[in-house]
Amino acid sequence: MAGLHALEYRGYDSAGLAVFQKGEVICKKAVGTVVALEEKLADQKELGDGIGIAHTRWATHGGVTEANAHPHTDCSGNIYLVHNGIIENYKELREKLNQGKHQFKSETDTEVIAHLIEKIKNENKNILLEEAVRLALGKVQGTYGLVAIDKREPEKIVAARNFSPLIFGLGQDEFIIASDATPIMKF
Repeated sequence: MAGLHALEYRGYDSAGLAVFQKGEVICKKAVGTVVALEEKLADQKELGDGIGIAHTRWATHGGVTEANAHPHTDCSGNIYLVHNGIIENYKELREKLNQGKHQFKSETDTEVIAHLIEKIKNENKNILLEEAVRLALGKVQGTYGLVAIDKREPEKIVAARNFSPLIFGLGQDEFIIASDATPIMKF
């Protein structure tokens, strides 16, 4: 949460997170400030036991709604993704995915990436998340700094960038990835 608060200076309209807890993924989103997200999490006695991703959004595609807040997921609810940047060919990709019966829950360009990863993993059952992300991003035109997790690979987080920044922090028994140095400075 401290990392999300540190990013608020860039502007925001919503915030969200997805964290692993006892083999499941808890995903919460809220429109407004990071405080609105914290209020939604107030009833959580414990939040996460390892890997998690979070995001503050400034809308470029789609309105300011909870459905458009990050993280975005695939049809199966296995893949969770947050993204900074703009996917220029998202409309064409979305049309192709719609023909394959993918169900979209948002109006964003980001959700397309989650569904591309899902499609690749469905076509190649033994493919690892990092390879599925790499193949999906081969179809994407635009800028991105993203992180993805998959419920079936709970020990892993995959990060990728193209022009958008990603910063990696290495701590004692922890790794932090951010789109800006501000959230990781104190760690």
